[in-house]
Amino acid sequence: MESKRQQKFAGLLQEELAAIFQREGSSYLPNTLVTITKVRVSPDLAVAKVYLSFLNTNNTELSLATVNSHTGEIRYKLGTRIRHQARVIPTLSFFVDDTNEYVEHMDKIFDKIAKERPATDEEPTDE
Repeated sequence: MESKRQQKFAGLLQEELAAIFQREGSSYLPNTLVTITKVRVSPDLAVAKVYLSFLNTNNTELSLATVNSHTGEIRYKLGTRIRHQARVIPTLSFFVDDTNEYVEHMDKIFDKIAKERPATDEEPTDE
């Protein structure tokens, strides 16, 4: 369970990282939209796990590797933006948020189950 302090700091990080990726993300990943879906912060606020979603890309692992190669630069830009609001700029760890892919996969499974169900399943009538 995250404390209020962790939640507020995670929200601040999410806002600022979103602004960084919106303004300068095209230099890292041209023609790719990066969305910060979730940020989790350690209790001491020193480590932040950032979950990303990529749109308009074929290889999310390559996109994640590209973002990870620019982690130092992103952390520096984050530090310049939040230096008056935080004592320590957290170490950033980026991960792919595959929630949407999981939802699509589950929808396909449910559709398949619905199609395989025999058409003779009718509601029983009260007689």
